[in-house]
Amino acid sequence: MSQPVQPLQGIKILDFSTLLPGPLASLMLAEAGAEVLKLERPGFGEEMRYYPPFWDGESATYALLNRGKDGLEIDLKSKTAKAVLEPLIAAADIVLEQFRPGVMKRLGLDYSQMRKINRKLIYCSITGYGQNGPKAGRAGHDLNYIGDSGLLDLSHGPAAAPVIPPFLAADIAGGSYPAVMNILLALRRRDLTGEGVYLDIAMAENLFPFAFWAWGAGHLDGAWPAPGEGLLTGGSPRYHLYRAKCGSLVAVAALEDKFWREFCNVIGLAEQDGDAEKLITAISRLIGQKSAAEWEPVFREANCCCTIVKTLAEAIRDEQFISRGRFAHQVQNGAGDLMSALPVPVADVFRKSAKAPQKAPQIKKT
Repeated sequence: MSQPVQPLQGIKILDFSTLLPGPLASLMLAEAGAEVLKLERPGFGEEMRYYPPFWDGESATYALLNRGKDGLEIDLKSKTAKAVLEPLIAAADIVLEQFRPGVMKRLGLDYSQMRKINRKLIYCSITGYGQNGPKAGRAGHDLNYIGDSGLLDLSHGPAAAPVIPPFLAADIAGGSYPAVMNILLALRRRDLTGEGVYLDIAMAENLFPFAFWAWGAGHLDGAWPAPGEGLLTGGSPRYHLYRAKCGSLVAVAALEDKFWREFCNVIGLAEQDGDAEKLITAISRLIGQKSAAEWEPVFREANCCCTIVKTLAEAIRDEQFISRGRFAHQVQNGAGDLMSALPVPVADVFRKSAKAPQKAPQIKKT
């Protein structure tokens, strides 16, 4: 089978970013054919190289996020940095950076300076709050950003034991994905105008679309959902987590009437309408009478938007994902060991072949 034509073939990216948002964005672009040069601190590289778990001395997380990229060690504060970077900037299509606002300007590497070298350059900055505004310079991480956006308050578990979300929504959904989307839009605009552009990606504000269901109610009549009380955050018996006899969770998402009625029928719930809390209590009692193994074939046959919550270890063995080749790509460490690569949301028709394992960049000295 021939190698697919990749839409970003020939596109060159200078990646100054670290940790998660920027590196994941450049990984997705690399999977679509872009050439990524990752610029890292001399002697140490970026912080993610030191995050566990370690894989024969290498950070597995770093390898997963940076496979297939090239690396270059450079001291951005040195007097020789400009001479090294100028030809790279001149040849680049995209610059990706993730420093706090003002850092790249102090280094003489902001968009206005780089544009003098390359007017077609697409320059993307990812920060927590954006390049301007009263919070622009404030330090933060994912939990801070989802907290500031109001998203965390919609469902954080019981007040006595609040739950931290198991996913980094701001970093990925507020940072990586919007960066990729806007970079692709910028490439299309450059096709039309011949000009580059500056992209200001603010992770916190990009989380508001996730609260779409609460947005209308709050704006129209001030009925902002309280934590855990919304339709999609546990307030409805139709969209809820119930514990089976064995301790496993059952995910019920039977929102539409046809699914709800079928769900109620298969679990034996006679009273299908009424007070939400009473229904949740009744359903909890019924679900708790059987194990997940007993319920799974029942819900599969009923096809009523009810499933058993899987562990991550179980999910990567799921025949659905395996049959579609989600784990076919591999990453390789310096010792030659192989691990399933982190799946990325790039269509197979655009991706590199899964036959050749990819490595994380080894730092090349300037």
